[in-house]
Amino acid sequence: WLSGMLFLLQDAWSDAQGKLHMDSQQDYQLLGARRAPEGFYLLIRRAFSTCDPKDYLIEDGTVHLIYGILETPVPSLQAINISAIQRGLQRVQLLKPNITVPKLPSDTKTMEITAPNIVIPSQVTTYWCYMTELPKDFPEHHIVMYEPVITAGNEALVHHMEVFQCAAEFDTFPHYNGACDSKMKPDKLNYCRHVLAAWAMGAQAFYYPKEAGLAFGGPGSSRYLRLEIHYHNPLVFEGRRDSSGIRLYYTNTLRRYKAGIMELGLVYTPVMAIPPGEEAFILTGYCTDKCTQMALPAAGIRIFASQLHTHLAGRKVVTVLSRDGKERQVVNADTHYSPHFQEIRMLKELVAVFPGDELITTCTYNTKDRTQATVGGFGILEEMCVNYIHYYPQTQLELCKSAVDPGYLHRYFKVVNMFNDEEVCTCPQVSVPEQFYSIPWNSFNKNLLKSFYVFAPFSMHCNKSSAVRFPGQWEKQPLPIITERLQEPVPHCPPAPGPQPAAPIPINLGQLKRN
Repeated sequence: WLSGMLFLLQDAWSDAQGKLHMDSQQDYQLLGARRAPEGFYLLIRRAFSTCDPKDYLIEDGTVHLIYGILETPVPSLQAINISAIQRGLQRVQLLKPNITVPKLPSDTKTMEITAPNIVIPSQVTTYWCYMTELPKDFPEHHIVMYEPVITAGNEALVHHMEVFQCAAEFDTFPHYNGACDSKMKPDKLNYCRHVLAAWAMGAQAFYYPKEAGLAFGGPGSSRYLRLEIHYHNPLVFEGRRDSSGIRLYYTNTLRRYKAGIMELGLVYTPVMAIPPGEEAFILTGYCTDKCTQMALPAAGIRIFASQLHTHLAGRKVVTVLSRDGKERQVVNADTHYSPHFQEIRMLKELVAVFPGDELITTCTYNTKDRTQATVGGFGILEEMCVNYIHYYPQTQLELCKSAVDPGYLHRYFKVVNMFNDEEVCTCPQVSVPEQFYSIPWNSFNKNLLKSFYVFAPFSMHCNKSSAVRFPGQWEKQPLPIITERLQEPVPHCPPAPGPQPAAPIPINLGQLKRN
């Protein structure tokens, strides 16, 4: 805070009323200060974990930086009420792995896959599909980088985008430019499921490691591509035009490994639901040992990056690797996840996944502000639980996800009917969302649903890029048995600090040198 030309650095915390209080444990150390034409800079140091209950634990995932701007100097810390000043929020990943961005090859070319100046529909949620194709006789190349191309002014409307390549067994695909859920969309487009690029709000450019690239073009590869854009238009703007998409950087200098992208987590289906008024409701999706045994090569795969994805209720996402019933390592975790900041994050180290391993993705949701159930689906007020993993070498396994068995869900609705005065319609002609919406969400029905998801068998989707499952029995699969869990990391507490300053650290701005 400021008083005239004096800047005071102080470790403080805020209460529920927005009042600031000086922390009894001062954990910030001033290392330097300098003035510049645009303002002034402070260099400070603080332990990631201070073991001070008033301090924020800085972890590998998302960190929410909240700042306030004072319009006039204030005489003391107690005079600041953060609920009454201009505030801002910046989401960052402070602890990024120390990985050098590879230099692009000298023969790198670019290709933009973008929507053709469409009019964004005047509705809250739209999934738009656009078909395009590569030039004839386009030889095999490796994608080494991609980045978003967002039409200026539409940054808040474009929620996420994907570029899919179509199945090679079809010679041609119809051209289409329209809503993905339209009855006019050709069914054949459902065979365009091989992910070439995936971007979500908050992500920046993505670089492949120098040993791998994503192959496209050449023999055995379809020329046809499908761009899918999720527009989130909560204010229902009309007439807004858009040409957003993804820019691919590719080279004909093929790298050692062909990379792939695989979806983990939950299938987009309303059978997975979250009751209203929940602060931390958990749903889990499985990529089972049976699927990895069937689809992965004997030498396994190596995961090098990951992008976590939910809609608006998501608060935490974790994927864990399990082997022989024992959790071995965390693939990616974000305990302060935000649906508005969905980066593709390089992992600190490669994660090896072998046939017979399990990849378990758990999402935690907050529905305190909702009055009816939130079901799984594509709408922004519906939910998802996804981890897009980037790995090599490429396999045929494109999607490894699960959802609770629909038949067992019907049993849940029947039990709810037996023990509640208000009848829940379980008629076959009534949709699953309507059945969830009709439930009186008392504590019994909420706890029963939690228990149901923990014990009920599930349907496993072990899919190729053609959207066809690998051969096998995938229905009514038992939940994986985990005999050993990973221990929660224990924060490392620094040595007890020495004598604490009884007053803030003063910095005289008038004495700082400009540079």
